[in-house]
Amino acid sequence: MIKSQWIHRQGEKKKKGILILTLIILIASATVALSNALSEMTVYVNTDGSGDFNCDGTDDQVEINKALEYVAEHPEYTTVYLKGPNAYVISGSIFIGSNTILEGDHTAVIKLEDKAGWPEEKPLITQIDSSGNQNITVRGFEIDGNHDGNKEKGRGKGYYNLIHFLNCKNISVYDMYMHDSHGDGLKVVKGSNIQFYNNTIYKLGHDALYIIYSSNVEAWNNKITCRTNSGLRIYNGNHVKFYNNIINSEGEGGAGIEIQKAGSSTVMDDIEIFNNLLYETNAAGVWITGYGSAYSKDSAKNVRIHNNKFYKTGINPGADWSGGVVLNGFYDTLIENNIFDGCYGAAIAHKEVDGEFSSSGSGYTTIARNNIIINSQSSPAAGEGYAFNNELKDTHSFILQNNCLLNNAGGNYMYASSTSDIEVDPALIEQLDKNGSSVPDNLPCAEAIKAGPQGLSYEINDDGIDIEQEEGQEEGLESAIKRVISEIIRFVKSIFSGFTSGGSDNEGLKIALPSVVSDNRLKEESSNTTFRETEYIDVGERPESGKYRDVILFDLSQLRKTYEIEKATLFMFWYYPDETRPEDTILEVYRPEKWCEEHVTWESRETGTLWQNSGGDWYDKNGVSQGDTPYATITIKGSNLPDDRYCELDVTKLVQEYASGNYENTGFLIKAREESSNYIAFYSSEWQNKSQRPKLIIEYADE
Repeated sequence: MIKSQWIHRQGEKKKKGILILTLIILIASATVALSNALSEMTVYVNTDGSGDFNCDGTDDQVEINKALEYVAEHPEYTTVYLKGPNAYVISGSIFIGSNTILEGDHTAVIKLEDKAGWPEEKPLITQIDSSGNQNITVRGFEIDGNHDGNKEKGRGKGYYNLIHFLNCKNISVYDMYMHDSHGDGLKVVKGSNIQFYNNTIYKLGHDALYIIYSSNVEAWNNKITCRTNSGLRIYNGNHVKFYNNIINSEGEGGAGIEIQKAGSSTVMDDIEIFNNLLYETNAAGVWITGYGSAYSKDSAKNVRIHNNKFYKTGINPGADWSGGVVLNGFYDTLIENNIFDGCYGAAIAHKEVDGEFSSSGSGYTTIARNNIIINSQSSPAAGEGYAFNNELKDTHSFILQNNCLLNNAGGNYMYASSTSDIEVDPALIEQLDKNGSSVPDNLPCAEAIKAGPQGLSYEINDDGIDIEQEEGQEEGLESAIKRVISEIIRFVKSIFSGFTSGGSDNEGLKIALPSVVSDNRLKEESSNTTFRETEYIDVGERPESGKYRDVILFDLSQLRKTYEIEKATLFMFWYYPDETRPEDTILEVYRPEKWCEEHVTWESRETGTLWQNSGGDWYDKNGVSQGDTPYATITIKGSNLPDDRYCELDVTKLVQEYASGNYENTGFLIKAREESSNYIAFYSSEWQNKSQRPKLIIEYADE
């Protein structure tokens, strides 16, 4: 049941045919043997009767736990695999044992039932042995905490944590999509050797990752939108690395990253935060706090924060802990080579938050060097918009070296000073850009330019920030310098344009719009559920679950209307199913009525407003309501399989109508002409591989 992959080898041209044939046979035999061996190690869970254990959509944890128990009792098995596209609705916890992998298709969803009524601290997934387990992996599928179906419980109070392990070690959680919960994503207490990476986390009820009294922790390449507390949080833990993460909020939540020490019983002296993008967090981008009874200098020190980007962190005007980095109670903190732009209150502040800092002692020192700090903004609760603010001057101090500062609303220093920081000269920045890779070594913050954050690419515009996370790419020093200098220029000049195009004014242009405002699934079986954050969109019909349609919206506001749009093509990457279908799937594109990305469902286009026709109201190419002449169409034969390529739909006429102002841009409604046994799925804008997300290519004629 596991697909094998051939290994192609290039032999010498003069090898005889019999030798080549022998090699092929040997490789094939080895591949089949490997495939069989792997299959024998995996127990499959499905809903269609083809699994080793089969669920029916009710109390599905029963069958999943039987599969996990089977693996636990048979050491030759390692894995329980959840097949998709299926929703496994659970009314009780799932228990995983040692030396076990729980994985699934990314279209497999574990979902908490409505009105579950569980007590505090009962998680969706936990260990099978209450005294602890080891070597646990959870990967590849989706967990829906079903917050809206359990509104009788409060967020952040220990209800419905998605994954919770106690006294466990060697834990890996990755390639997961976790969303809409009352509690934490992954919570580990008294554990060790924890890896949390490549996850997409959206609006949980507490922290995305909450580590308590644990050590040897790494979290990287996660995309996190906070709702209640932090993105990444460590409480009385040590040997921690948080890097290459993108963390924001949508007007709710706390800090992006929280480092927390209480009392004197633990040591926290090895914590590194680097190469993260933190933007528009509700409170501080990074909050570091030590409090409680007195503790020694050696037990809370050496937090290093470097090569991060902080953009407009601390957007909540009522949060006194807004800012870039807000800290207290730690010794010898090092903050270097970061870019802070538009942070509220202060870029870096020593501050007591909610009376939490009460440790006795003094001499708490923060070294801040080679940082770029610009455009700090005033916040009613957090301050006037300083580069540095030391509200704990009797016990805390800054050592400031070679920071580049500009346009900070409240000034550069409050109870702090420096002899080596400089005000950035915009003319110097422009000169640096003209010189390309020439960065004078005597320029303060030169190190921040040379060693700027790697692998995270974004564009800033008036409406916010568009993110793309580069995966597996390395960058040379020269290109890194040029890129970071360009970013500084954008900051200094306040040119926050989220749309760029090459070429002169008189030549034809081809412009890609890869950033989707929203793409939402409309699912007949779940007619009142909003599907905004799944990694796929789908059309057609499945006999067991009804019809599927999609609405997708691109931002067209910055199209250059001075040029004639010659062609517009919608690209969608078809990946599922990997088997033939009884019927062809004929895709059609229509112009939908206006819809709300946060609330659109099969029945409703926005909160309190139903579609007049279930599954969406649309206009066809001739302007006919619910008409059957699509703007674009393409046929995907039922006998064809996904071929690792984009499907292309010519949506020129509809985009022209939007760009000219004939109609308000409401995006595309995509459906199958005949919805019968012809289900297919495409990757969505949430898919982790950006090269396979939906995109819109606009081609302009010569002027």
